Amino acid sequence: MRNFADIRVAVAGTGYVGLSIATLLSQHHRVTAVDVIPEKVEKINNRISPIQDDYIERYLAEKPLQLTATLDGRQAYADADFVVIAA
Repeated sequence: MRNFADIRVAVAGTGYVGLSIATLLSQHHRVTAVDVIPEKVEKINNRISPIQDDYIERYLAEKPLQLTATLDGRQAYADADFVVIAA
């Protein structure tokens, strides 16, 4: 396994639970959020929350996060040290 700081996490699902987990973990780790809805993935990659939540919106706008989103679950899961299922 990698050094603690280099851990890669994939989060399946970008609803309230998944996006909250992804946002918090991405403060310290590389996180890939996986969803099947292209519009949600695009918003997250543009640092816009696809759900209404003050904290998530603020974190995406203000914090230096290591967060990306993708439609390609296969690749995200293959590259991850841990996978969180929040779908």
